[in-house]
Amino acid sequence: MSGARRELGWIAGLAIVALAVWALLRSYPNYDAYYHLVWGREILSGSRPGIEVPDAPTAHPLYVVLGALLALVFGEGAERVLILVCVLSLLACGWALLRLGRAVFGTWPGVAAALLTVLAPTLLLYAARGYVDIPFLALVFWAAALEAGERRRGMPVMVLLTLAGLLRPEAWLLAGLYWLWCAWPRDGRRFDPQPALLAVMLAAPVLWVAFDWWATGNPLHAVSSTGAQAEALGRERGLANVPGAYLSGLEEVLRLPLLLLALVGLAIECVWRRGRRLEVPAALFAAGTAAFVGAGVAGLALLPRYLTVPAVTLTLFAGLALAGWTLLPGDDRRRWRWAAVAGVALVLGLVYAVVRVDVPRKVHRELAFVTGIHDDLVSTLNDPAVRSRLGCGPLSTPNFRLVPDARWLLDASASEVVARSQGRPRTGVALVFTGERAAARYGRAAGVEEKTNRADEGFREVARHGAITAYAACR
Repeated sequence: MSGARRELGWIAGLAIVALAVWALLRSYPNYDAYYHLVWGREILSGSRPGIEVPDAPTAHPLYVVLGALLALVFGEGAERVLILVCVLSLLACGWALLRLGRAVFGTWPGVAAALLTVLAPTLLLYAARGYVDIPFLALVFWAAALEAGERRRGMPVMVLLTLAGLLRPEAWLLAGLYWLWCAWPRDGRRFDPQPALLAVMLAAPVLWVAFDWWATGNPLHAVSSTGAQAEALGRERGLANVPGAYLSGLEEVLRLPLLLLALVGLAIECVWRRGRRLEVPAALFAAGTAAFVGAGVAGLALLPRYLTVPAVTLTLFAGLALAGWTLLPGDDRRRWRWAAVAGVALVLGLVYAVVRVDVPRKVHRELAFVTGIHDDLVSTLNDPAVRSRLGCGPLSTPNFRLVPDARWLLDASASEVVARSQGRPRTGVALVFTGERAAARYGRAAGVEEKTNRADEGFREVARHGAITAYAACR
């Protein structure tokens, strides 16, 4: 069997495992992802997506289109299929890391980088909650893998970066750099503007602006709304906070042992291999870092997930640190010393993850909690006592956190599901959260008064399911 067919066989086998894990371990989209499903369904109904509703996240055009397609094909099941898309996207990202690592360092460092990526707890949680970042990473790193395999590949790479640029604007910078790379004079030739490549490069920002203009009348809605939301939620932002947020963000995405391993691999690359074939990883890391700094300059939130491109790029160097010994000749004494040290580092990293940070329990606990709240919400909204009173007024939640979930489950408009932090309806159904963790996560939010997790006078309890109690009032 050829190497390519063997690789495809392994990827197909891992895809089947991922499908089985997705089927057995239920999880549901996060706040942002549910809104994209809601907006997609609004488009299917013939209306413009309500991306201007209070506390709405930034709308990513291609993710809205994906939400519409999934809603069209799978109906209410689209929420679970979106998670499957993200799980398979994480696998695709790992496959791209394998290809990229093999082109830059060698086969086994590439395999190690791929495994470190798909098993990273933070990225696993992102995939399990339907974050837009995972499909974005798959597109970006497949573009990088294609370019590393054949320099100045051209249109296939640019198309992938353009699709990525409709998921996250960081890809615009990568696409611009790639156009310059392809157009730059070489071998005595003149600057070639590559008009077709330039047109595709500009498609993502133009389509994004057009989408915002169509949906809101404001072509720069994404920038203004993202900055306003960061301020309202009290998130860390501003250029002065970039250095600290950058380091803590990389550590949150990779965890400390993997980050240290990546630094060791970077030192090995600089001292031993002296930076051969590092154009693609260097461009990924530099563009991702520049985009994060740009977010600070623009006053946007400095979130760890905005650092996923440089963080995943660093796993290439962690893979080199773990498996670079395979590149040495079999009779080289350094090979086995290196292998032994790498083995010890791997064991220590696993012990740190399991004992010190307790990653498996934390991941399981988070997914079990999210699934439990979702089940409680479904049971509450399907309760006949609740259903019969929804006609009395809107369904209200303490704050914005479960508004899109409820809108998706009820197929409701923005006026039919509201947050009491924005105003307290006098009639309808009010959801209240009990239990310390549920009340802390869903009953309260930054800048929201604690009393929003209480029903007003005149509301009477009509149903109780797990952590959710429903109160109703009718005229």
